[in-house]
Amino acid sequence: MAALLVGVASCATPPKYGQEPPLALRTRNHPLWAIAPALNLSGEQVDPLLQADLLYEQLQAVGNVTVIPVNRVVAVYQALGIDKVETEKQAMVVCEQLGCDGLIVPTVTAYDPYNPPKFGVALQLLGRSGYVAEPHIDARLLVRQATPTETEVLPAHPQFIQVVGVYDAANGSVHGAVLDYAKGRNDPVGPLGAKEYFVNMDRYCGFAYHALIVEMIHEVESREGGPVVTAATPGDHT
Repeated sequence: MAALLVGVASCATPPKYGQEPPLALRTRNHPLWAIAPALNLSGEQVDPLLQADLLYEQLQAVGNVTVIPVNRVVAVYQALGIDKVETEKQAMVVCEQLGCDGLIVPTVTAYDPYNPPKFGVALQLLGRSGYVAEPHIDARLLVRQATPTETEVLPAHPQFIQVVGVYDAANGSVHGAVLDYAKGRNDPVGPLGAKEYFVNMDRYCGFAYHALIVEMIHEVESREGGPVVTAATPGDHT
């Protein structure tokens, strides 16, 4: 009888959430970044604002970083008469209008929502360092002005930071990384558990954005001479 009661008590104990490792940018500066609408090069139907919101959600969890949502960036685009950022100078103008330090532009390169899902994406962090505000600037003309001449040499160390990944859940290491990422983020008593990240594309994209944010923070800290991030990048994404 006692053994039966112990068994019933153990079955009644709900599983506990795990704990995801905290992520923070550890540099002297605490930047203000804005999220641009995503660019779509995948050939599939992708909502650029939804992708920006998914990235925003992941960046909100990063310590020492303040994030401006995509709707404010869209408003600045409309005021400048542009529908996307195509040059670093354009990004500087957008940052100046928003009063932020950098603009993050996500670009979706692969999108397959069927299990096992596949998601390819790049993040570009474009800053406004060194930009001097100009009166009556035409952001559309900046695209033509940014085209290099035949004799112009491109900079060896561009000001922007770019991280790229292709996350195919058919890859064993990526599959395992998704399960690790799900710990502390999924409902342990839900009907799908961690499997939800393989059938819900928004959640899968969140995993991919988190992985690239870890790499981007690592690069930002390296350039600014700060400590590198200790949280491990979730799996092999190639």
